[in-house]
Amino acid sequence: MQILITIALIIIGVLFFELIIFSHEFGHFITAKLSGVKVNEFALGMGPRLFGFKRGETEYSFRLFPIGGYCAMEGEDEDSEEPRAFNNAKIWKRMIIIIAGAVMNILLGFILMFAYTVQADSYSSTTVSQFPPNSYIANCGVQAGDTIVDINGYSIWNFRDLQFSIATLNCKDVDGKSLQIYKQDCTNSACRVYSELASKNKLSENQLNDLYNILSEGCSKINVSASKTDAKKLLDNVCTEMYGFMNISKFDLPVIAEEDTRLRYTADVTVIRDGEEIKIKDVLFPTYYASEEAEKEGKTSTAFDFYVDGIERNAGTVLSQTFSNTCSMAKTVWTSLVWLVQGRFSFTDLSGPVGIASAVTQVASQGLESSFGDAVNNILFVMILITVNLGIVNMLPFPALDGGRFVFLLIEGIFRKPIPRRAEQIVNAAGLALLMIFMLVISLKDVWQLITNSMPGMS
Repeated sequence: MQILITIALIIIGVLFFELIIFSHEFGHFITAKLSGVKVNEFALGMGPRLFGFKRGETEYSFRLFPIGGYCAMEGEDEDSEEPRAFNNAKIWKRMIIIIAGAVMNILLGFILMFAYTVQADSYSSTTVSQFPPNSYIANCGVQAGDTIVDINGYSIWNFRDLQFSIATLNCKDVDGKSLQIYKQDCTNSACRVYSELASKNKLSENQLNDLYNILSEGCSKINVSASKTDAKKLLDNVCTEMYGFMNISKFDLPVIAEEDTRLRYTADVTVIRDGEEIKIKDVLFPTYYASEEAEKEGKTSTAFDFYVDGIERNAGTVLSQTFSNTCSMAKTVWTSLVWLVQGRFSFTDLSGPVGIASAVTQVASQGLESSFGDAVNNILFVMILITVNLGIVNMLPFPALDGGRFVFLLIEGIFRKPIPRRAEQIVNAAGLALLMIFMLVISLKDVWQLITNSMPGMS
């Protein structure tokens, strides 16, 4: 049965991928047809032809390898005397045809995102509702009711932006003797006392709630304390109260040991509070090691340490969340490209076909732990990312990409004279060669990471 489920997921993944390719090529195809440009062949897949048919002037074919496709237009790659050839069409028509593939990929992203979004019972907002007792950001000035709109210059439109911005924060050494760090140590110490009491004593649900309320109220006071002395007194008070609740008379109060520096994820956070925009500088986020191996390698992690308000699902919120999340995904792709150039992302963070296949396998396996439907939804989400990514990357002004060909047309439109066909072919061939070499290198990197079990997300 497990084999059949795995095969079904593979087929679903391949069909989704083919849908992405189809939408891209269909964008070129339909705009060419509407513009009166002759289309010789519309192919889905690459390599040897499996089967097909001819309708009118166009050959429709399905090919062996499901790794691409093409829309072959008359006069696209070489000059043609055919009046309806691509090279003889008006320049604005050629521009539309060239850019239509990328546009269709992004439109498909909206459609798939709708299918993904409409299934949720509710959505997460970017408005802080409450904090756990040992929340780091709570003692840095963020308050319940704040709506987060920017983190380190990255605009926050929705919860997905919030996730991305926090996941990509930089970790650095901060002053280990600051008041914020001291208050964090105090709340962490109080939480350890609570955990110890809760685990070593058989408590009813009501007793646990009462003990937690003591902890939460005490930590809230620590978070707004104005000095280390006040924070320590409040820590002693909350610990004494928790021990008293358990009728424990002999206990040792926590001791706070300060260090010169601490590793922390930090950010400048802009919030809307009571209608006013407020920028809170140097907000600290949780910093921890996910495992002993991560600690040995010095790989820190961060996480949310606050809760947000929910958004009720209705027709309006489904559409707004679909639009917002798709736009956010496009923004994420573009930002990632910029950060790659700036050096914030490294070569090892890139993935080619092998890495993408590995990612699809991982998310499908994670989804299967709960249900087949969750596995399909996880694959669906990855495919949304891929189609939006393909749309954005294809618009880049690089030779051999649609964006590069659009630049050639733009130059032709400005100077009223086309670039010599031979020169265009040489530039596009060079660009294609560079892309192929780049993809080969990325694929070899992905294979090496698979062999060494160092692919991101693998353990």
